Amino acid sequence: MAMAAGDGAGQGQGEGEALAALLGGLAQITYFHNPAVTEQQLKAELYNHLSQHEFTLLLEKMTGILRSITSADMDFNQLEAFLTAQTKKQKGITPDQAVVLTKFWKSHKDKIRECLINQSKWENCLRKFSWRVDLKTQSRHLDQINTPVALVELELGKNDQETEFLCLELNENKVNQLLKKLTEIEESITALSGTN
Repeated sequence: MAMAAGDGAGQGQGEGEALAALLGGLAQITYFHNPAVTEQQLKAELYNHLSQHEFTLLLEKMTGILRSITSADMDFNQLEAFLTAQTKKQKGITPDQAVVLTKFWKSHKDKIRECLINQSKWENCLRKFSWRVDLKTQSRHLDQINTPVALVELELGKNDQETEFLCLELNENKVNQLLKKLTEIEESITALSGTN
């Protein structure tokens, strides 16, 4: 007798354990892009008693629910309301599945959110900022000798890629221009965030 998608679990596992493992596997595939985890592996290890069609239906349902939860970055009140609505839908989820989804989201929300943020960065970000002030001891122009200059080093990188270093030499005028621009940026961010 065939079981409805999501009604059974892998041999020797309860439905909740198998569903929790399936959700973990889906997160590895969808968000962490782990090539060692595949849908076929999840079926073989967790739901080998389901037909391919039944497993595909379960997989699509759970993938859709996870995407809805993550794209909305649901807090736990939103999650509860969303999952309650899912249990009332025809061909929705069971209350037991809702409990497993809630536990999964509570333990994986921060990791998935951080992963999505890192994946959405399309430019390098500032990893480290260091500076010092020196006196210029050599110059083509005599009037610039013994004038203070700021040496600024920016370490830039994206995710786990190699970092790049950008070194700048700024005189007092350039430092003032930079500070003015940074103040404008700060004011824009403050205005948009509504904080004072």
